[in-house]
Amino acid sequence: MWLPSEYGTAFLMLVCSMICWGSWANALKLMKGCRFELFYWDYVAGATAISVLLALTLGSLGSSGLPFLEDFESAALASIGYAFAGGVVFNAANILLTGAIEVAGLAVAFPLGVGISIVIGVILNYLITAKNDPVLLFGGVALLIGGIVMDALAYRNHARQDADKRPRTGIILCVISGIGLGLFYPLVAKSLSVPKHLGPYAIGVTFMLGMFSSNLILNTLAMRRPITGQPPLPLKAYFQASSRWHLLGFVVGGVVWGLGTVLNFVVSGTGIVGPATSFAMGNGATMVSAVWGVFVWGEFQGATGKVNRLLALMFILFLAGLSSIALSPILRIL
Repeated sequence: MWLPSEYGTAFLMLVCSMICWGSWANALKLMKGCRFELFYWDYVAGATAISVLLALTLGSLGSSGLPFLEDFESAALASIGYAFAGGVVFNAANILLTGAIEVAGLAVAFPLGVGISIVIGVILNYLITAKNDPVLLFGGVALLIGGIVMDALAYRNHARQDADKRPRTGIILCVISGIGLGLFYPLVAKSLSVPKHLGPYAIGVTFMLGMFSSNLILNTLAMRRPITGQPPLPLKAYFQASSRWHLLGFVVGGVVWGLGTVLNFVVSGTGIVGPATSFAMGNGATMVSAVWGVFVWGEFQGATGKVNRLLALMFILFLAGLSSIALSPILRIL
C-alpha cells in the first residue's frame, strides 16, 4: 500500500481531510426540499464506494505494508471488529446529529455535538496512542472549542427565533450524538493498535461497511419514526427522488466525506501523526463549514457589527488552534 513518508505530505492530507469533512454538507444545501433520511442512503453508499476504490488503488500499490486484499486475509479478527464497530457507532451518532440540527437548529446542535466529540475523542485517542506534544495538542483543542463557541454565539445572535424548533429535544439528541462522535475514532485507533492489525485502507473499507450495514436498520427506523417530528417516509420515497438528488448525495455528500475519512485514517496509521492529532485536525472542519456558510451561502448576510466581530474571533481561534495542533508533531520530534 502507499503511505506518506514525510510529515509535510501527511499534513497536506490532513488539510484535505478537514476540507472534505467541512464540505460534504453542501450537498444538502444544493438539495433543497430533500429530507435528510433520503439523502443519507446516497451519502453512505458514496462513502463506501470511494473507500473501496482507494483500497483497490492506493491501498494495493506502493511498498509499505501488505496490499489491501492480503491485508484483510492476515488481519486479526479483533482489528476488523473494532473498525466495523467504529462505523456502526459513527453512523448512529451522525444520524442523531443530523436530526438534531433540524430540530434545534445549527446554532445549538452542531457546536455542542462537535464540541463534546472533540473533548472525548482527543482524550481517548491520546490515551490509546500518546503521540505529539500534549501542551500544543490540547491547547489547540481548547482554541478550537473556543472557536466553536464563537460560532454558536454568532448563529444565536443572527438567527431569528423559530417557534417550530424544539431545543430541549435537539440538545438531548446532539449530546448523545456528540458522545458517539467522540467514541468512534478511538475504536479506529484501537483497531490500529492491536497485533496483526488492518492497514488504514482496509480499516477504511471495514469502517464504511459498518456504516453501510447499520444504515439498513438505523435509517429505515429513522424514516418510519422520524426524530425530527416530521411525517414518516415510505421507502418508495427514495426511488421517487430525482436523479439529481441521488447524484449530489452520492458524490458531493458521500464521496467527498469518504475521501476525507480515508485520508485521515491513512495519516493516523503511518505513525508520523497520532490518532489524537488526526482527529483534532479533522474537526477543524467546523471552520471550513463556517467559510462555506459565510462566504458562499450568505448565511450571515446583513449581520450586525457584533455578529461580524464574533465571526472574526471565531476564525482567529480556529486558525490559532489548527496551527498549534499542526506544530505538535514537529516539536514532539524535536
